[in-house]
Amino acid sequence: AGFGAEREAAAHALDVLAAVAGVATGAAYLPIRSELDPMPLMLALAGLGYRLCVPMIVGRGLPLRFLPWTPGAATRPGPFGVAVPDAADHVEPDALFVPMLAFDARCHRLGYGGGYYDRTIAALRASRHVHAFGFAYAAQQVENLPVGNSDMRLDAIVTEAGVVRPA
Repeated sequence: AGFGAEREAAAHALDVLAAVAGVATGAAYLPIRSELDPMPLMLALAGLGYRLCVPMIVGRGLPLRFLPWTPGAATRPGPFGVAVPDAADHVEPDALFVPMLAFDARCHRLGYGGGYYDRTIAALRASRHVHAFGFAYAAQQVENLPVGNSDMRLDAIVTEAGVVRPA
């Protein structure tokens, strides 16, 4: 995988967003480890006039907070060494593209174990309609993931190979 995979996944993500209404603010992430880099997607969305934001961990057991992001925005080290925009205000996204370690055909994801995205998606969905999409390499798909009561199913998983919708 490389930059080509990132561009392919970004193109599929743009198609997915074009098919849903009411999205003005999109959230993605600044990648860590071997996560699929959403930067080509974020740059394309910025060029299309979407407002963008990235997540910040506020505290253990709490939902994520989203900080406004623009291409070239200054960042600072956040919790766990993840870069976050140097911004004080926060926004609520209409659509999220979330990272993961693995996913299955039912659009369940395996994260890093902190439950941050599950709590965040649950909190956002409790107050309004929010689209939540996984963003990962196709090779991260596994046969079946164990699912707990607090695990949030995603609307779709976007990969460089295409879009996986819940089976």
